[in-house]
Amino acid sequence: MSRSLKIAFAIFAVAVVIGLLSFRSLHRRIQRLAEAQSAEEKARREVLSPPISTPTDVLIHAKIYWASGPDSVAAVDVPLPLSADPVQRSKQVLQELIANPPSPEQRTLPADTALLEFYILPDGTAIADFSDALSSEIPSGIMSEELTVNSIAQTLANNVPSLQRLKILIHGQEVQTLAGHVDLTGMFDLNPPQAASDTTATPSTAAAPPSQSASPQNAASQYAPTASTKPTVPPVGSTHASSPNSSH
Repeated sequence: MSRSLKIAFAIFAVAVVIGLLSFRSLHRRIQRLAEAQSAEEKARREVLSPPISTPTDVLIHAKIYWASGPDSVAAVDVPLPLSADPVQRSKQVLQELIANPPSPEQRTLPADTALLEFYILPDGTAIADFSDALSSEIPSGIMSEELTVNSIAQTLANNVPSLQRLKILIHGQEVQTLAGHVDLTGMFDLNPPQAASDTTATPSTAAAPPSQSASPQNAASQYAPTASTKPTVPPVGSTHASSPNSSH
């Protein structure tokens, strides 16, 4: 082997070693940055949405619904101290849904989302008022928006059986759609009256024909809005009802 070729190989070997060392250093810096961002996000969330604790809290296995694929959600059993008060209990499970997904891929609500307020009307209608981040930071698309609505609705339905319907507001206002597709002008069924006594009941799908509710395009049909306003995406088998005043 010629001397020039040996020199070339030596230079190449040194370059490879330097590259590996630089890659390791860059990887460590990225990890530290990610950890710092995670800590900042957690601190910001705790300021905006401090943990809710009530005298009636009891540790139970809550069912929190995060993404299990591109078009479906699945329950994850999470030990949580939950209140006996339905309003506080609803806030607790929704905060868990927002704050602690098992992995980034399972997140269904933007990390900056905040639950601004939560009300329950005498007829069992839940009013969930979210910050603008819920609509402005979610990827626009029918599947991602349906995942978001399904995760909210199923988390509430399976942990607060007294709730019958859900109305979603954005910053105190009724909006036409979540991010351009899923209609928010109506309400989403949670626990129908006949299933309200069943603490493990899942949201009713009676309004949707089986052949349609199985389709990915109708993943949120079991929570189809029941408003009289014409939706962007026609709800399957929905009934019509007037929306509550947005001032709630």
